[in-house]
Amino acid sequence: MADETVTEPVNTAAPEEQATTPAPEASAATPAPTPSLASMPKPHAPSPAAFAKKTPTVKQHAAAPAAAPAAYSEADVKAAEAFGRVDDNGAVFVKDGDGEREVGQFPDASKEEALALYARRFLDLKAKLDLLAARLTSPNIKTREIDESVKLLGEETAEPAVVGDLAALKARYVELKAAGEAKKAEIAEARKAAQAKAVAERTTIVEKAEALAASLGDNTNWRSTADKFRNLFDEWQNHQRTTVRIDKPEAEALWKRFSAARTTFNQARRKWAQARDNERTAAKEAKEAIIAEANELKDSTAWGETSRKFNDLMDRWKKAGRAGRNEDDELWAKFREAADTFFNARQADRDQINSSEKENLAAKEALLVKAEALVPVKTDAEAKKARQELAKIQEEWDQIGYVPRDDMRRIENRLDAVDKQIKAIEDAAWKQTDPEADARKSSFEEQLNAQLAELDAKIAAESDPKKKAKLEAEKATKEQWLNAIK
Repeated sequence: MADETVTEPVNTAAPEEQATTPAPEASAATPAPTPSLASMPKPHAPSPAAFAKKTPTVKQHAAAPAAAPAAYSEADVKAAEAFGRVDDNGAVFVKDGDGEREVGQFPDASKEEALALYARRFLDLKAKLDLLAARLTSPNIKTREIDESVKLLGEETAEPAVVGDLAALKARYVELKAAGEAKKAEIAEARKAAQAKAVAERTTIVEKAEALAASLGDNTNWRSTADKFRNLFDEWQNHQRTTVRIDKPEAEALWKRFSAARTTFNQARRKWAQARDNERTAAKEAKEAIIAEANELKDSTAWGETSRKFNDLMDRWKKAGRAGRNEDDELWAKFREAADTFFNARQADRDQINSSEKENLAAKEALLVKAEALVPVKTDAEAKKARQELAKIQEEWDQIGYVPRDDMRRIENRLDAVDKQIKAIEDAAWKQTDPEADARKSSFEEQLNAQLAELDAKIAAESDPKKKAKLEAEKATKEQWLNAIK
C-alpha cells in the first residue's frame, strides 16, 4: 500500500479502549418479562359481602402463593371440594395420603363457603404450577428463575393449606421439578454453545488485528490501517454488548492479544512517523540548498551550460524526497521562480536569434538565386568562370551567419547541387589532360597490339576449324577495344 500523506500519527486507542481489560461482558438481550410466580396477585377470597363479619382462623402453615383472581368453573371447585370437609366447629380438613389434615378454621362462615374458599386456594396453587409449566417452554426463562420457582413451589406444595387432590398436585410438582432440571441442562448446553460461538467470533476479530500487525512494512498505508484497527475495535465493543458473556479468563486472554496487536501497530506507526519527519527535514534542507544554487544561476547568459546545470538541479530536486505538502509547495514556488527567471531570459534571447536567422535565410536564398544562375556549364572555360563566381558567393554565404534549423539542410543542398554540376565539367576536362591517364592508355594500346600479333600467328598456324574460329572471335574483341581507346 502506498503511503498517504499523514501529517501526524494518531493513536487508535480511544480512552475507553486503553484499559487493560475490556468492558464488562454484556449478556444477551433480555425480552420483555413474563409473569413470575412471585408476581402473581393475592389469593382468591370470598366476596366482601359474604365475609364482612367473618374472619377465618387459619393454622400457621406456609403462606399460600399469590394467584390471580380467577373465575374457576363450578366443576373445578366441586372437584377440589371432594377432597375436603368442614366440621361443625368450622374446622376445614383435606385428605392427605391415607388420612386427613386440618388446614384451617372458618367458624363464622357456612360449611359450603369455607370449603369453597380452600378449594379455590388449591386451584390457585395449581395455577402456579401451570404457570411454571408454561414458563419452562419459554426460550427466555433463566436458570435462576427456575431454581427460585421450584424452591418456592416445593415449600408451598409440602403441606399446603388448601382443599384438593394433593397427591396429583405433588406429582405435578415432581414432574415440573424434573422438567426444570432438564430445562436448566438445555439452557446450560445452549449457553455453552453460545459461548463457544462468541469466543470463535471474538477470536476472529483478534486474528484480523494480529494479521494487520504482522503485515506492517515499508509499503503500509498507515491511515488506512489505523481505520481498520478502529473498525475492529468498534466490532469488538459491539460484540461485547450484543453477545453472551464470555468467561473472564478467555475474555481477558483475547483482549490481551487484541491489545498487543494494536500496541504493535501504534509503536510501528510512531517509528514510521519519526523516520518520516527526519526524511522531511533532510528533504527540506536539500531543497533549500538547491534553491540557493538556482538563485546564483538565474541571471547567467551562458545558455547552454546553465541549462544543463538547471537540469541537474531538477534531478537533485526529484531525488531529495518530500518535505511535507505545504512546505513542498512553498519550496517549489521559490525554485520555480529562479528557474523561470533564467529560462524566460533564454527564450527572449532565442526569440531575438530567430528573428536574425530569418533575415539570414532571406539573404542566403538570394545568393542561391545567383549561384543557380551559373549553371549549366559545358566547357572547361565556362566551368572555371562559374567556379570563380561560386567562390565569391560561398565567401559571402559564410559571412551571413545561422539560419533556422529547419531550413539549413534545404538551402545547403541547393548550393551543393550547383557545386556538383560545375565539378562534373571540371573532372571531365581533367581526365582528358591527365598525363597519367595518357600513359595508362598508351600502355594498354601496346598490350592490345602485341596480343593481336600473337593471335594472328596462332590463327595462321591453326588447322582445326573450331579452334581457329575461336581465335578469330577473340581477335575481333581485342580489335574493338583497340578502336575504342584510339
